Amino acid sequence: MAGKRLSAKEALRQKSMLCEGLNFAASEAYKLLRTNLQFSLPEKNCQVIGITSSVRGEGKSTTSINLAYTFAQSGKRVLLIDADMRLPSVAAKLELKSTPGLSNLIAGLRNEGHCIRQSAQFNNWYILPAGDIPPNPSELLGSERMHTLLQHYEEIFDVVILDLPPINIVADALVISKWIDGLIGVVRQNYTDRRALADCMYQVEKLGSHFLGFVMTDAAVGESGYKNYSKYGKYGKKYGYGYDYGYAYDNAENSSKTSDSKKKAFLDAAVEESVSVEPKEEEQKTDE
Repeated sequence: MAGKRLSAKEALRQKSMLCEGLNFAASEAYKLLRTNLQFSLPEKNCQVIGITSSVRGEGKSTTSINLAYTFAQSGKRVLLIDADMRLPSVAAKLELKSTPGLSNLIAGLRNEGHCIRQSAQFNNWYILPAGDIPPNPSELLGSERMHTLLQHYEEIFDVVILDLPPINIVADALVISKWIDGLIGVVRQNYTDRRALADCMYQVEKLGSHFLGFVMTDAAVGESGYKNYSKYGKYGKKYGYGYDYGYAYDNAENSSKTSDSKKKAFLDAAVEESVSVEPKEEEQKTDE
């Protein structure tokens, strides 16, 4: 489903919320989040972090991008994956080509050289967009092929960040949660419903996964508009699940059951030869 074209004013506002466009206070808030994550996560060669929310519109994609940017800024080799294959937005926000991407890579239709993009900001920051919208996002994310890809990227990158769909709307984030180190939940002040957030936390805990913490967005905290929270408190007005995700979910599920046209169109994508991303350099071992 094609996204709505942003007006010049909306595009400018969106750009001011990303990467080098952040004001000082917001930039420092993301650096604090980065530091907290480094202390919270287990010591390993690569940290795999999922960013999600309870419902749509809470700022998870913006948070994913800015957190990846902040890690890259510190010198880490970072891969940002847009794993929201129903309503992807990372490529559009970063003004990158959206296809081919993750869906094409999992399906074996393209290789890494075609799918992974290098950011314009840092040569150690890479982005894997969502790719062509498939008829079966949950099945792709929960596949052994996806697991193998994540294991492969743990050998290449220092940090892997996945922008995941909202948990209360589709199961995509839950099926992949077993393969990551933890989740960051994004909540928006005066927007997130407490019950929806509680349901989100329950579903994650039921599967044996866990939240590393929460990020509150659009909060009236001085200049920044961002504040990190380890617990959730009072949230204001109720929010429905929205049209876009419901439509994308129903459309994908129904089409996979009643018609093979989308699967055929997806599988008919051309396959080309290219060069894969090179693994991280490892220290050479010498025999003494």
